[in-house]
Amino acid sequence: MVERLASPAAHELDALTDLWERSVRATHDFLAPEDIPFFRRMVREEALSGVEELYVIRDSGNGFAAFAGIGADRLEMLFVAPSARGKGLGRELVEHVAVHCGVRRVDVNEQNAQAVGFYTRMGFRVVSRDALDPSGRPYPILHLER
Repeated sequence: MVERLASPAAHELDALTDLWERSVRATHDFLAPEDIPFFRRMVREEALSGVEELYVIRDSGNGFAAFAGIGADRLEMLFVAPSARGKGLGRELVEHVAVHCGVRRVDVNEQNAQAVGFYTRMGFRVVSRDALDPSGRPYPILHLER
């Protein structure tokens, strides 16, 4: 069940950041090892608090299994715990924010072939590409819309 997390407490932001890191370590093998602490700090201190709305799916222990952050009509972030991958949680979150929040755009790392494939199956198509990520690192970004 998708739940809106209106005002996450510090311990919830910590738990979401931990989920982010586990997910990234499982899916973003193109990142340099020193990039993970840099991005982790950015996620915890800026990205999570910078989204307009945050949606979560909890696991059976009431922890977080997946989360999505949105801003306007853009999916700003979508991460699923490694133990919950392949169970439809990412699809459930994307469908929820598309229907209830009007999300129709997302950016994805070009080197994350699994994510590119996922968004393509969800009906997104590439409309443009940047050679560098927003922090200036050499991780090309694909801009997708549906």
